[in-house]
Amino acid sequence: MTTLYLVLGAIFGFALSRSGAADFGTVQGMFLLQDFQLYGIIGVAVALTMPGLWWLKRGGHVLASKPSHPGNLVGGALFGIGWAMTGMCPGPIFVNLGEGKLYAIPVLAGALFGTWLYGRTRSRLAGPLQLPSMSEPAVPSETLPRQA
Repeated sequence: MTTLYLVLGAIFGFALSRSGAADFGTVQGMFLLQDFQLYGIIGVAVALTMPGLWWLKRGGHVLASKPSHPGNLVGGALFGIGWAMTGMCPGPIFVNLGEGKLYAIPVLAGALFGTWLYGRTRSRLAGPLQLPSMSEPAVPSETLPRQA
């Protein structure tokens, strides 16, 4: 199964690279409303995902939805600011590293630091941002893939 995931990840990375989704100029053009190519890529991704989710739901898989809370707005804003500033969201960080773009190293370090910092401060943020309890599983067990 690990081989399958590596192959699918390589295909995804190749698609990100070839589509321009890992190109700083293309991402900046999207945020400046000068280049609409990435909007089309995102639209295609949504169009391809919808039938897959429908198929999973029809097959009896429970697709859990997470509750909305103010932390979603704060997290989304921070994610968008970081994406606009660096031209990379998590997937393209690794694509850029694979393409030999060394400026992705501090971006990866920043993403890892931000994840660490959130983990260290989550309990203090929980009240003001009305975050869900950590004791509740993020995904109900019935939605997790079955182990072979």
